[in-house]
Amino acid sequence: MSAKEEAVVTYDISELILICLFIFCFWYWSQAQRVKEIAHQAVKRYCLTKELQMLDDYVALHAFWLKRNDRGHLQIWRTFVFEFTSTGEDRFNGRIIMLGREIEVIQLEPYRF
Repeated sequence: MSAKEEAVVTYDISELILICLFIFCFWYWSQAQRVKEIAHQAVKRYCLTKELQMLDDYVALHAFWLKRNDRGHLQIWRTFVFEFTSTGEDRFNGRIIMLGREIEVIQLEPYRF
């Protein structure tokens, strides 16, 4: 091979698909982590305003689906669950529903004061 010749790199279509799939998975994971963090912070603030204690300091993904927002754009709809207490003794469940990065609703089980 002379100095003027360039090396040509060839890729199979399967390798390109695999690279694209890896990039998409990383992008989705990073976006999902951001949405989870938004949900976590919202639940913490909500519990503080209701004078409740968020237990275990976490929200867990319970379900996800595709849904259209008010403008008709397709977004990921996610439900996260969490636990809280009002008395320090009993555990109650709650959930937060997110559409994209927007909070749709935060719901709590009936609990004792």
